[in-house]
Amino acid sequence: MCSFQVTKAKKDAQNMYKNNVFNLETMKSKLRDLNNRVQTCKTIPEDFRSTCHQRIMSRISSPVVTKLNSVSKSYISGAWGRDAKRDGKERYWEHCLVSGNQHGNTIRMYNSYEDFMASKNYKDEYIASSYSHKNAVQGSGTILYENTVFYQCYGTAEICSFNITTQATKRVQLPGAGIENKFPFCYYSCRDWTDIDLEADQDAVWVIYATEENNGNIVVSRLDQLSLNVTHTWKTRLFKRSVTSTFMVCGVLYATRFVNTYQEEVFYAFDTTTGQEVNTLSLPFEKVSAGIANLNYNPVDRRLYMYNDGYLLAYDTFN
Repeated sequence: MCSFQVTKAKKDAQNMYKNNVFNLETMKSKLRDLNNRVQTCKTIPEDFRSTCHQRIMSRISSPVVTKLNSVSKSYISGAWGRDAKRDGKERYWEHCLVSGNQHGNTIRMYNSYEDFMASKNYKDEYIASSYSHKNAVQGSGTILYENTVFYQCYGTAEICSFNITTQATKRVQLPGAGIENKFPFCYYSCRDWTDIDLEADQDAVWVIYATEENNGNIVVSRLDQLSLNVTHTWKTRLFKRSVTSTFMVCGVLYATRFVNTYQEEVFYAFDTTTGQEVNTLSLPFEKVSAGIANLNYNPVDRRLYMYNDGYLLAYDTFN
């Protein structure tokens, strides 16, 4: 099936040259589709092709957790959640950005949900020695997977991983990725320092960003969580600045948009297994403030975790 799809897309592109059809946008679309089919058909681990990719999310609950971050309401940008490794230890984490809501160098760890809710018995792990160190965090697109922090490296189009256990940092270049507020999440109001978004689901660790080559549209790359190498890349038609936030579930990219101060809506999905886009979703959910700094899905408890202008919210999801 994969071979047939790739061959067909290749023939379509060749026929455009043969028939002297040189519509630039049409050609770009054909090449983007060809790339996505190739990426989907590449050899990947068996557990990547999970059955859940066939089930698009159908509903998001009202908030089941609503809590102010443990530092201060003035820390309006950051991220939080639960370690996304399915068979890993229960760990909750919180990461607040400082230095103009741009940088960070610590992540606050909790060993139980009760400790997290009470903001007690935590440990602040140092990712870097200062906010301006080359291994410091830039932006709010942070995620924790198997006791390893994945994030945008300070001032570069690079992804860093910091293993809390070994204290080792790795980094890899993300070619062409827009940074320094070139392609942040916007829609109603641009959220500074959201050019690069790290996500994790039951399939992989993912990075979501945009490039000039893809006209500022969202690009999704799958990372090997150990080597940090990019193994697959898909290009969507969704303009990143038209989106409030994104998250990944079962290899499906979801995007949200602003409805009003107290409501958000999932309106778009892109399935990396099939390369298909869905533009007709309408999954509303509540929030307590207008701005979203981070939204991530956790496959362990199937919850969405939101950093909402200093407030920490969580939601149950349903397929």
